[in-house]
Order: sequence, then structure tokens, then C-alpha cells
Amino acid sequence: MTDTHLTPQAFSGLGLPEPLLAGVVKAGFTYCTPIQAATLPKALAGHDVAGQAQTGTGKTAAFLLAVFNRLLTVPALATRRPNQPRALILAPTRELAIQIHKDALVLGGECAQSIQLAYGGTGYESQRKAIEEGVDILIGTPGRLIDYFKQHVFDLHALEAMVLDEADRMFDLGFIKDIRYLLHRMPPVDKRLSLLFSATLSYRVMELAYEHMNNPELVRIEAEKMTAERVRERLYHVGQEEKLPVLVGLLRAEQVSRALVFTNTKHVAERVQGWLAANDFEAAVLSGDVPQQKRQSLLADFQGGRFPVLVATDVAARGLHVPDVSHVFNYDLPQDAEDYVHRIGRTARAGAAGEAVSLACDEYAFSLMDIEAYIGHKIPVARVTDDLIVTLKRPAHRPPREHVTHHPRARGDAAARDRGHRHAPKRSHEGARGTPPADASSRAPNPAAPPRPAATPPTQPVRPRGRKVPEKPVLG
Repeated sequence: MTDTHLTPQAFSGLGLPEPLLAGVVKAGFTYCTPIQAATLPKALAGHDVAGQAQTGTGKTAAFLLAVFNRLLTVPALATRRPNQPRALILAPTRELAIQIHKDALVLGGECAQSIQLAYGGTGYESQRKAIEEGVDILIGTPGRLIDYFKQHVFDLHALEAMVLDEADRMFDLGFIKDIRYLLHRMPPVDKRLSLLFSATLSYRVMELAYEHMNNPELVRIEAEKMTAERVRERLYHVGQEEKLPVLVGLLRAEQVSRALVFTNTKHVAERVQGWLAANDFEAAVLSGDVPQQKRQSLLADFQGGRFPVLVATDVAARGLHVPDVSHVFNYDLPQDAEDYVHRIGRTARAGAAGEAVSLACDEYAFSLMDIEAYIGHKIPVARVTDDLIVTLKRPAHRPPREHVTHHPRARGDAAARDRGHRHAPKRSHEGARGTPPADASSRAPNPAAPPRPAATPPTQPVRPRGRKVPEKPVLG
């Protein structure tokens, strides 16, 4: 941490237990951030807290220190079993749960607490076995936690602390029923410490807080300004065909050490990655359908500097702490104003500075008014100069199309053209309008059937199709 975003409140002056203070020193923390200085004295005293602050300001460390302090200063129940967690931390995404677990191992390294992780996509049996063997602090996503809970892998009878991180995202992802399911099975609110943290606190989140927390104290840090102070925002108005050249032009023109490029769909992300790779920018794609192990590997490689650009959908917009991200590019403006805040919050973390560059095209420019109303200020507009519209080399392999037609007939015709009409429907020569030909048994005469009457000749001449037969004059 740099000292430009810190308060005079030192961690050493909070009265933390010695093992916990050793973890703080190991993490390199000396002074509190504003959200830590405002919430930690209340939480350490046993009061429930609902905290809001910008991304990258130390909310994770704030609730982890409060949880560890509770477990170190309050004795566990004498009847508690090893598989009964004393603290439960809920996160909306796998990446955020993994990040919280990683930070907990550092801060609580000297506290002799068993910290286990539960999330979907991988490690089902190994996670289950680890929880059954014993857990003090359980960190996880709602789906996997409820799965284990219903199988009696653990229960919540001995719970002493609960943390709900990124609560507004729980609503957005449809997890609120799962959250209420777990909250109703916890001890009463006056028997546990409850903490709720998020970058945005809506009315529905506060309703949840007052329903399932013990008179929580509301803490808002710089609520009037939604975006981080050290993020320099820019907006370019571009046509759809100019987005890729301008993106590559910006990557070439600026000192980009580590960049996140956000798109609204997986197909566009893959397309952008293909063009970047063809133009000498090594990049990878992170989207929701990437297997969990590969997702973790990609993030580790990106953090380690093995490639400078990560193209991602909103799965990477929240909860991830990637050090030294110099630029965030909104290749597509997000359709949700809150997502804009979380996307650009991936840069300028822990007191650093960063650039947030957005491309407003004719497809997503309608979101701009909502975004600017939400963040409370206009995004500065920059001019697209000729040197930014660079000439691109085409990828060796054709990237996915950005726009896909979903009309069934249009899709079928396009597919038939791409395949050279190999699978186009063929008309039959045996029957009218493509009816299937009769098999051999149906063509054989049936001796038991009565003979068909002979066809009578038509009384009127058959007119050839397409020709007009002159009418016979009436004589009389």
C-alpha cells in the first residue's frame, strides 16, 4: 500500500491480538484505509456493520480482521464438533471466494484457525473431505455451500460470525433465496457477529441487512463519488467497424503494462482476442464457461505477467485483485451502470493510478446516460485521431462473428451456403413436392384388392401449364 490513500489510524493501535497483528505485519499493512478505520473499531467491539466503499479500498481485510479477532477473543462452544464452522463468509463468485481465502491465509497465518474453501466447478470430494475433517472459517459460494449443508457435511449451530461480501451482486446473480436459506439456519442475530460489505448498497440490500442483522451500523465511504479517485476516465465515440483498430491503436500508443479488456459477450471476447493475437498482442479470454481450473490458471498467468492483455466478460469485474493493472478498456459499454464502476475498479487499486478507457459505439451508446447519471459526472470525451485508427492484420483463423442472426430460416440458409448446399433439402423425383418414394412392397399389385376402374378420358382438353389456350368460338 502507498501512504496517499491511508488514514492516521495504525493497525497497532486497534488492540488486535498478537497472532493477528503478526499477520498484519506479514501482509505489509501499517495504516488503515478509510473503510478499515471506520468499520474495524465497531466490528472489533462486537457491533454488526454494513459497509460501503469503492473497490480496491481494503474491505476484505476489514472483515477478515474482525472475524479473526472474534474467534481469538471469544471461546468456542464446549459442545462444538470439528465440522461445525465458527465463521461463514459468503461470496457471489468463485474468483472472489478464492481471493478471500488467499488473503485469509496471509492475515490469519499465525492464528491457528482452520480455513476451508467451498466453491463449484472443481474439487467436490476434496473440499467435502476437508470440511468434514474440521473447519473454523468456511469461505464459499452459496450453491456449493447449500449442497454440502443439505448432505449434513456441516451445520451452522455453532456459528459465531457471518460475512456477506458483495451483497448487491448476490441479488444480481439470483442468489438471494440461497442467502436467505442459510441466514434462517444460523443462530439468532444477537448470538453472532454479522458483517455486510459491498461497493454499492441498494435499498434491497439494506432491507436484507436490517432483517438479518442486529441493528447494523451503516458506514459509507465517499458515497457521493462512485468511481475511484485515481482512475482517469476517457470516452471515445467510434463506429462499430472502428472499435478494433482504435483498441489496437490505443494499446500501441500508450504505456500499457497490464490491461483488462471488457466485452459484454463471450463471442465478442473471442473475436477481440483473435484480432489482438494477429496484431502482436498476446492475450487470453476469461468468460463464464471457462472451466474453473483453467480460469485459475489464466488468472495466475495474467498476474505473473505471462501475457499483457486479458479479455474478459463481467465474470472478472468483481472481487478480483490483480496487482498493477494499468488500463481497463470497456470495448463494449456495460448495459448495467453498476458494472461500469466494478469494471474500472480493477485498476487504481491500493492507492495506485490507472486509466479507464471506454469505446461508445452505436450498439451500446444508449447505456452512457445511465452510467453518467449513476456515477454522478460526465466521462471526459477524447477525440479519435487518425493515428489511432490503425491498419490491422487479419487473423489466420477466422474469429467468431460479432453479430449472430437468430432467425431459423436465415441461420439455415447461411449454414447451407457455408457448406456448399451439401445438406440442403432435395426434392424427390418419385412423388410430388418431395414426398418419399414408395418401397417395393407398396408398388407390388395386391391380388386380393378389387380392380380399379379404368380411367375415363377428360371431357375438357388439358391445358398446358403456362400457355393460354384460345377459346373455341360459339357457332349458332
